[in-house]
Amino acid sequence: MDIRQLKYFLAIAEEGQITSAARKLQMAQPPLSQQLKLLEEELGVKLVERGPRSIQLTDAGIILRNRAQQILELTDSTTREINDFAKGLKGSLSIGTVSSSGATLLHDRLGEFHKNYLGVTFEIHEGNTFMIIDLLNKGIVEIGIIRTPFNTSNLECLYINSEPMIAVMTPDYDWNSGEAGLELGELQNKPLIIYRRFEQLIRETCLEHGFEPQIFCMNDDARTTLLWANAGLGIGIIPKSAFELANHGNLIYKEIRCESLHTRVAAVWIKDKYLSSLAIKFIETFRAR
Repeated sequence: MDIRQLKYFLAIAEEGQITSAARKLQMAQPPLSQQLKLLEEELGVKLVERGPRSIQLTDAGIILRNRAQQILELTDSTTREINDFAKGLKGSLSIGTVSSSGATLLHDRLGEFHKNYLGVTFEIHEGNTFMIIDLLNKGIVEIGIIRTPFNTSNLECLYINSEPMIAVMTPDYDWNSGEAGLELGELQNKPLIIYRRFEQLIRETCLEHGFEPQIFCMNDDARTTLLWANAGLGIGIIPKSAFELANHGNLIYKEIRCESLHTRVAAVWIKDKYLSSLAIKFIETFRAR
């Protein structure tokens, strides 16, 4: 049994068909079937049950699939670790970010890291918090920069300071000119533009304060909230640091005085998974700020 055979078997297990697995591996079907047969003969057990249209893993097959995933991941991480050692602190660092963390990431962490490690390039993947965690689990990015709240069960987390939510609006919506902040209850019966990520938090907090929020628009990006508010369509609710993400020439903002509506940016990575030297140095920079 070797690494190549494990890759073949894992492709069969994932595809559920030898034909599909062969296509994925860009090889002919008969040699793949032969490799599966040789693996079963070597181990002395049947790994799959063949059906008319698909295959099912036996109990032994399930054990091998789980072990194969671990072995191949360890093989990949070992290769990356040796390459890191050979190259030194050069190469590309893959980071996943939510849009609302962009200002915090660019103004502080990435700038500092770039000054110290000029040979490093970046590959940035943007999405919402759930998408970034999915990219981490798939190994597409090494580090995620996301916002609370999120499930921390399989993540190592490094948080920065908490920040308030703000209400952003054109002067036409400013019912209390000159005030730098507002109470949450003042948003009752106002058309709210919110990032879908915070819907549950905002809705539950408003209900705790005795009113149902009037949500005019839900979207998937803090920049969209800013653009719609800037067009005079309603009052946006975003984290304070996200105010710099898009055009806001028509906007003013007021901090919402409510402890429940605070959020934090966090750098996260998968527990007990290999991190490249670049990722470790970036985390150290993130921690030091």
